[in-house]
Amino acid sequence: CALPILNPYEQLQAVLDTHPARAPKTDSFMEILQILFTPEEAALAATMNFKAKSPDLIAKAAGLDEAAARRLLDSMASKAIIHFTEKDGTKKYGLVPTIPGLFEFPFMKGGGTPMHDRLGVLWEKYHHEALGNAFAGNPTPLMRVVPVEQSLTPKNRVHPYEEVKQFIMKADFIGLTNCACRVSVKACDKPKDVCLIFDGAARFLVATGNARAISKDEGLAVLARSEQAGLVHTSNNSSERAGLICNCCSCCCTVLRGKTQLNHPHAFEPSRFEARVDAVSCTGCAICAEERCPVKAITMNDGIASVDPDRCIGCGLCATACPAEAIELVERTVVPGIPATIQEMGITVAKEKGTLEAFIKIMSR
Repeated sequence: CALPILNPYEQLQAVLDTHPARAPKTDSFMEILQILFTPEEAALAATMNFKAKSPDLIAKAAGLDEAAARRLLDSMASKAIIHFTEKDGTKKYGLVPTIPGLFEFPFMKGGGTPMHDRLGVLWEKYHHEALGNAFAGNPTPLMRVVPVEQSLTPKNRVHPYEEVKQFIMKADFIGLTNCACRVSVKACDKPKDVCLIFDGAARFLVATGNARAISKDEGLAVLARSEQAGLVHTSNNSSERAGLICNCCSCCCTVLRGKTQLNHPHAFEPSRFEARVDAVSCTGCAICAEERCPVKAITMNDGIASVDPDRCIGCGLCATACPAEAIELVERTVVPGIPATIQEMGITVAKEKGTLEAFIKIMSR
């Protein structure tokens, strides 16, 4: 029998779902695509892939004249539902995945419109019914926890990819924007303007007004403000240069909620460390358990803090807030492996999720 003819939104969803971040088909996600893309934009986007290409090549693949393709590409880029790179005045355009991309970028200016309110409801539904588990690792996650800088000591034998300060110092360009999760979900009053994006993605978001360029010193100040607020540093799960630093809460943020709400064992990779309490020094103030631990890994037993190492994500927020300095981070017995590059991570994840062949096919067209 003949295969069904997909509409442009179904075609686009099928392309997006080949990415390691996934984009499972649900009614909520199809409505999201219809809000974000016009039918003409969806039809063009469905012929593209995640690698930036020149408008003439995109137009040829879509069967459009170049001027028409450019208009659609610029319209989508202005909404930050595709991305572009620019060199010597020439732009190249590519798709963005669901996370980070289609979900986050449209909320980065702060939301507040009826459209954003509807998108917030739909993304929340989509998170619970499909995306949260699809985005998580199987078993390799796309994101990992990075310890708070002040919680680490020389004896921890820290690697460069575990020093969150070095992410900022090594970046060529830094953009600061709003946390799309807290803008969208609206479940807490933690700081929103703490999402750090680096290099190419940052240049795009700044160029489209979705972020502002900041200095390295300003970036370090954002880290300090996030740590004070009890936010968890997360970044791409690879040991090369970071593409972003998300400063996450447990009630709104997609990454942490994969564990706190969906109980997915591979929602993200914990850091190489776990918290350990010196029972003699602990004064029983319970700040660590009641105010700082984002995953409820600390309980109070007979007035002494106790850490469940299986739940601890190694963020270090408990250690930096302990007035008695009774908590330290120590290396885990079993240390999680970290892919060397983003490309290696993506291939591994796609292979584990069974989408590698389809992803390669999309990327090669």
